[in-house]
Amino acid sequence: MPELIAILPADEHNRALVDNVHPPDWCNPEPAARYNLVVIGAGTAGLVTAAGAAGLGAKVALVERHLMGGDCLNVGCVPSKALIGAGRAAAAVRDAGRYGVNVPDGTRVDFPFVMERMRRLRSEISPADSATRFRDLGVDVFLGEARFNGSDTVQVGSSILRFKSAVIATGARAAAPPIPGLADVEYLTNETIFSLTELPGRLAVIGGGPIGCELGQAFARFGSQVSLFEAADHILQREDRDAAGIVQKSLINDGVELLTNAKISGIRNDGAQQIISFERDGQQQERTVDRILLSVGRAPNIEGLNIEGMGVEHDRAGIKVDDRLRTTNPNVFACGDVCSKYKFTHTADFQARIIIGNTLFLGRSRSSLLTVPWCTYTEPEIAHVGMYEEDAENRGIPVQTYIQEFSDVDRAILDGQVEGFVKIHVRKGTDKILGATIVAQHAGDMISEITVAMKGKLGLKTIGAAIHPYPTQAEAIRKIGDQYSRTRLTPFVKALFKAWLKWRR
Repeated sequence: MPELIAILPADEHNRALVDNVHPPDWCNPEPAARYNLVVIGAGTAGLVTAAGAAGLGAKVALVERHLMGGDCLNVGCVPSKALIGAGRAAAAVRDAGRYGVNVPDGTRVDFPFVMERMRRLRSEISPADSATRFRDLGVDVFLGEARFNGSDTVQVGSSILRFKSAVIATGARAAAPPIPGLADVEYLTNETIFSLTELPGRLAVIGGGPIGCELGQAFARFGSQVSLFEAADHILQREDRDAAGIVQKSLINDGVELLTNAKISGIRNDGAQQIISFERDGQQQERTVDRILLSVGRAPNIEGLNIEGMGVEHDRAGIKVDDRLRTTNPNVFACGDVCSKYKFTHTADFQARIIIGNTLFLGRSRSSLLTVPWCTYTEPEIAHVGMYEEDAENRGIPVQTYIQEFSDVDRAILDGQVEGFVKIHVRKGTDKILGATIVAQHAGDMISEITVAMKGKLGLKTIGAAIHPYPTQAEAIRKIGDQYSRTRLTPFVKALFKAWLKWRR
């Protein structure tokens, strides 16, 4: 029998979730004599690998020690977007007066209902990742701790699983920085914040990356007094600086106290409260808060696997893999957050597809050939794909950049969403797209057009020639195609056209 797992609060929705993704009455099957693949970890990377391989006729075992669905379903994409959606609804009500919509005074967010809705929706989505579904797909599902105990075997409880190839897809977890006193206080991470049932009056968010910014903005919109601590001089360090600046302004407008260039020197308890001491602008300061959300970095889940005994090398960032996702043991592969610098659900999905081909069919697919877009789901969103300008310059690639502000896009003006832009980098002298950033309400949806163009080796000329519906915000992308086309009209070309038209009169 699997270990009993309780997810708080213990309501009907969380019980339904656990019944699907870690059934308390689950009986592990009798192991097959040998598996084509033994997959350790049932997050996105493991689930896609197992389902895809089984669908092709492979004999597959899937091992999960905690909740199937991994971070994405349980403590990541799914619950966070439910909260972000509620936060956007709250902001829409708050700002409705700008559109002539009068909302009664005293309108407030019912935080317990917001969280109950999140739990309900998560449980409704969970059957797609359930143990029963994968068993019905032909996968042998084992719930329990996995450990390599031989050159071609994995042990789960008393079961020995013999494999041709093994796949490590155990994901990553929140990392705790070395802040004095942090270990002595109770703090939240993405793994525990979704268990809240009461809105924190004062919430400290440590880390201005995507998780910190997304949840910090949402909780500010719910009514928390949010203080966001960032050691650097601006949030979202990985993103285009101009794009991050727009989101930073939006967070401040939502009431987030943004403390950049803040070095936290210590945290201590004061009864039910926590006091954060930090240095900023050469001055020592303190903030007293009710809860702390930690969102700085991730650590790979590799403990207890005995990967050292298998000759699988790793470092603080995760398991080391080559371009075909093979570890330093030729019979062991890895994919997803445990090894990838792109810690996104969709990257894990496509790395899993690479592993299926490379393990079952002697394929030679390379992860470096993936065109990986991503999105930070603040409001406005930031979406990106490909290179930044500095990436191209570091590689010695000459770049030309085109920018379309949404303040000159009719639909954005009509929607009241003019803060943002589309920025596309091309190889200088050509229309070949190297990378793009979009800052907009639905940037995550819009970036796919550019991703498809890059994957299909289509340039700005093709985008400019494609009819886009009017009025839409995606028209901003077509306008950049027009910008490129106008650069082709050099003075010499214009003179030729002028002479031709004069002759045609």
